[in-house]
Amino acid sequence: MSSNKSARTTIAAPPATVFAILRDPRQHPRIDGSGTVRGSLTGPERLELGSEFGMEMRMGAPYRIRNTVVELEEDRLIAWRHKGLHRWRYELTPTADGGTEVVETWDLSHYPDLVAKAFSAALGRRTQAAIEATLVNLKAAAEADAALAS
Repeated sequence: MSSNKSARTTIAAPPATVFAILRDPRQHPRIDGSGTVRGSLTGPERLELGSEFGMEMRMGAPYRIRNTVVELEEDRLIAWRHKGLHRWRYELTPTADGGTEVVETWDLSHYPDLVAKAFSAALGRRTQAAIEATLVNLKAAAEADAALAS
C-alpha cells in the first residue's frame, strides 16, 4: 500500500497554460490550497530541471524553504523537493477536447517504507485536503488564463 497522497482534476485549458503556472514559482501562492505558501523569494521566473527556488511559508510560524526541481518534462511533468525526500509532483495529460487532466502527488516513495508511513500518518489527511484545494485553485487559474489568451 502506497503512503503517497494524490488527487486529479480535468482543466478546460491546454497543458501549456497549466504548465506555465506550475513552472513559475511566483504563481505558486495563487494556486496553493494549503494556506502555507506566502510568496516567492528567490529563483528563476521559469523553472528548469535543477532550478532552485525559495518560498516564504507559514505553518503556525513563518519560515523559508528552498526547493529544487527534480523532474521536468515540458507541458507533461514537473516535480520539486526540498531537504526532505518527498516530492510535489504534477503530471499533465492532454484530453481529447483540448483540456488537461492533472494529477498532483505528494510522493513519499523516496523514503524508507516506515518513514513514509509515519509521514503519511502524521500529515496525510491535511496534505490530501491541501492537494484537493490546490487543484481547485489551479483549475480556476488556468481556465482564467486560457480565457484571457483567447
